[in-house]
Amino acid sequence: MKTGGIFDSESLEKELAQLEEKSSSADFWNSQEAAQKTLRRIKQISGLISPWNSLLKETSENLELAELLEAENTSEERTEVKELSRLADELTQKLEQLELQSMLSEEYDSNNCYLYIHPGAGGTESCDWAQMLLRMYARWAEIRGFKVTEEDIQPGDEAGVKSATLYIEGEYAYGYLKAENGVHRLVRISPFDANKRRHTSFASVFSSPEVDEDIELEIKESDLRIDRYRSTGCGGQGVNTTDSAIRITHLPTRTVVTCQNERSQLKNLASAMKVLRSRLYQMKLDEREKEMASIEAGKREIAWGSQIRSYVFQPYTMVKDHRTDYETGNIQAMMNGELLDDFIDAWLKSRMKTAKKG
Repeated sequence: MKTGGIFDSESLEKELAQLEEKSSSADFWNSQEAAQKTLRRIKQISGLISPWNSLLKETSENLELAELLEAENTSEERTEVKELSRLADELTQKLEQLELQSMLSEEYDSNNCYLYIHPGAGGTESCDWAQMLLRMYARWAEIRGFKVTEEDIQPGDEAGVKSATLYIEGEYAYGYLKAENGVHRLVRISPFDANKRRHTSFASVFSSPEVDEDIELEIKESDLRIDRYRSTGCGGQGVNTTDSAIRITHLPTRTVVTCQNERSQLKNLASAMKVLRSRLYQMKLDEREKEMASIEAGKREIAWGSQIRSYVFQPYTMVKDHRTDYETGNIQAMMNGELLDDFIDAWLKSRMKTAKKG
């Protein structure tokens, strides 16, 4: 399927059928990691397709009813036509919402999310601004019914926070919050300035998806080449008098480990396998870090000129997203987390338009 593109039900249904067939195979649970990944993908695709099928069924039923009423002109039929018109408006709203959700089809979009907030240029002002954003996102998550946990909060020297990490649990938490990645700018009369001057502050917001920590390593015997040879070095207790040393080569990664510490070939083999598993585990962690680093590449300098959104408290009230030009004057509702979905939806719609053009 196309990531970040338009909803393609045909491709998704084909992928779902293949995954369900795979999950019914006799060797499906031979690899716990692969099995869990497949089941998560099945759940994600089903969550995307089911609402569309329900909408299509509802639309089809209403169209059939509209055709039956088309030739009628009694007061009763006119009342039903009005009801159909109302249902059509509801279907249009559902369609728009599903189109937005279709943009959340990338691999990690349905995952829980870690949200990081850091103050930038502006000293105490920015620390206070970071805390205000912290509250805004916590309130937004609570309104959505998400669970919020403060993973790490470092208080500022005088006020606010030096850094904050929230763990947000909820369906598509990361898919929505990745819209917030970037620098957020605040303009207001400073409560920390005795002269009541206007100050500009910055803070960065960055989200990353929760990735399962349980890493199951599948090491196939066919991927291993095991060499047995006589140990070298000092003798003693028969260490170098038999072919007890072990060299294991993991062919797919060309990883080589050796062990010759024990007299027993079986013990050396077991030790070498432990070392190999450790090496492969670390390689997998490194791959994950590279993947996460590609996500983090979107981070920008926390200063003037790199903001994605501006929040103005004085001399007027306005919140404006510079990527989409969407704005509101109700800054209090915004800071209470009540209007954040409007900005996220605007960002998703802009991506959808770009994808359609592409």
